[in-house]
Amino acid sequence: MIVANRFVPADVDASRWENIEPFHKALLERPIDSIVALEEWLLDRSELDAACSEARANLYIRMTCHTDDQQVQQAYTSYVETVEPKLAPAGFELDKRQTELSRTFGLAEVSGGRYIVLDRDTAVEVDLFRDENVPLNTQLTLLAQNYDQVIGAMTVEFDGQERTLPQMGKYQESTDRQVRESAWRAVADRRLKDSQAIDELYEKMIPLRDTIARNAGFESFVGYAFMSKHRFDYGVEECLAFHNACEKVVVPFMRRLDDRRKKALKLDKLRPWDLAVDTKGRPPLKPFEGGRELMSRSVETFRQLDPRLAAMLAELGDGTTIQGSADGVCLDLDSRKGKAPGGYQYMRDRSRKPFIFMNAAGLHRDMTTMLHEAGHAFHSLLSRDEPLVAYRHAPIEFCEVASMSMELLTMPHWRTFFKDKNDLARAQRKQMEESVTLLPWIATIDAFQHWIYRHPTHTRDQRTAKWLELDQRFGHEIAWDGLEPMREKVWQRQGHLFDHPFYYIEYGIAQLGALGLWVHSLEKGPESAVDAYMSAMKLGGSRPLPELFEAAGLAFEFGPDVVKRLVDRVEKELEKVPE
Repeated sequence: MIVANRFVPADVDASRWENIEPFHKALLERPIDSIVALEEWLLDRSELDAACSEARANLYIRMTCHTDDQQVQQAYTSYVETVEPKLAPAGFELDKRQTELSRTFGLAEVSGGRYIVLDRDTAVEVDLFRDENVPLNTQLTLLAQNYDQVIGAMTVEFDGQERTLPQMGKYQESTDRQVRESAWRAVADRRLKDSQAIDELYEKMIPLRDTIARNAGFESFVGYAFMSKHRFDYGVEECLAFHNACEKVVVPFMRRLDDRRKKALKLDKLRPWDLAVDTKGRPPLKPFEGGRELMSRSVETFRQLDPRLAAMLAELGDGTTIQGSADGVCLDLDSRKGKAPGGYQYMRDRSRKPFIFMNAAGLHRDMTTMLHEAGHAFHSLLSRDEPLVAYRHAPIEFCEVASMSMELLTMPHWRTFFKDKNDLARAQRKQMEESVTLLPWIATIDAFQHWIYRHPTHTRDQRTAKWLELDQRFGHEIAWDGLEPMREKVWQRQGHLFDHPFYYIEYGIAQLGALGLWVHSLEKGPESAVDAYMSAMKLGGSRPLPELFEAAGLAFEFGPDVVKRLVDRVEKELEKVPE
């Protein structure tokens, strides 16, 4: 049962420092004389943290939904510049007191080890905090906002009207190769216009992150990033093993698919605009039109998988809203000019209501994005009764299992999107293939970041050379003749590099977990897989990462053996699905 508003009144505007400072002060000064009093203190701190988190969430959501609204942008900027620099040291003081109280009263040993993860994570935050890093983090947040503004403003004139870049995606599925090429070049040319500005943004971010790491006593941002993300259960060596597994196992699989595609299209060589079109010349898949239809069909898909999931998704609305998070709205789905790129689910921690943001343009990938973000929402909703806000958030590696699993487990029920059995088979085949071929791209981005932050003083030419080397190692078997400037800047479309550095390997780890749950559903039935899923997601982040995987019936492994086993199973299942 949710309990709230016992310490911080519901009507407090937590986006203003003067409103929340008294609560920080009260927590710092409150006498604590027993473990019971400490547990009460933790609940009150959790309520304060949730209020602050939701205030920022709403500002961020509005900022990404309305990148062309100066008032909205300024509200977010003002918060980042004036409130967060005060929140960070205030939070550090609370972390210090919490760590001291934990040691005094043996918090980690009580209640059956309930507080082990909280205790460990808080101690790390104390170890990492440096006053001098607060303004540097503010600069990084503003630079990431700038990136979103640059990308959000990108449109092209094509086929008689102005279109956003997500809206241009449908043309890559056109059976007319000339249309595909023209569309691809229009988007690539538009990206190139801002490529220097994006390079300059990145070149401001890299030294800032390197300085933050060195201020905290690390040799590079790599070690700092791993510790700040609480990666206690794996390190650089495991990431390198994942890269090697992708190179040795997945890239050959992907390039076999590329070769089959080239032959089916009767081409001498594949070009970048040949990767999405149907090889049999069938028109693009059209699973839905507009946010309302996307939402209704998604709810029905989940109802067929498990009514409990459908009920949770239906709570969020009907998909028609285009107003950000105003009035507690939970969805903003359709692509439009002035929206930041990508998609996300953001849990508003005080009201405990998820928000799903995306740029739907009626494409197959939009459908899977919706199912993916719904999985994040399920995770948030299944753990929302947890009283500690820290435990309502799990490690990203497991959060992405929550989302990626839904892309795979729902496949048998995609008839709600595809009435034609051939379209359904195409969509399912596409999903299975892409669940594997995504892995080399993840390895590329992760390896790129490892190199970037191991060599923070690199030149732009060196960065380009490294990118091309990695693309050669992990990329598709396609020809870039005459497109070299575009190829050199492909990395710029990956927003994680700018606003969430080192947050990408999680997708690879989680995809393997999601494939494991999918295999579970094939072998033991979908009901068993969903039950395992829901049991694990209810834990939130209250247990260490390997235990969360174990709760879902999964091994926490992402080396070559597990990768090969799962890729082999995907190939076996693909043989059952007509092309």
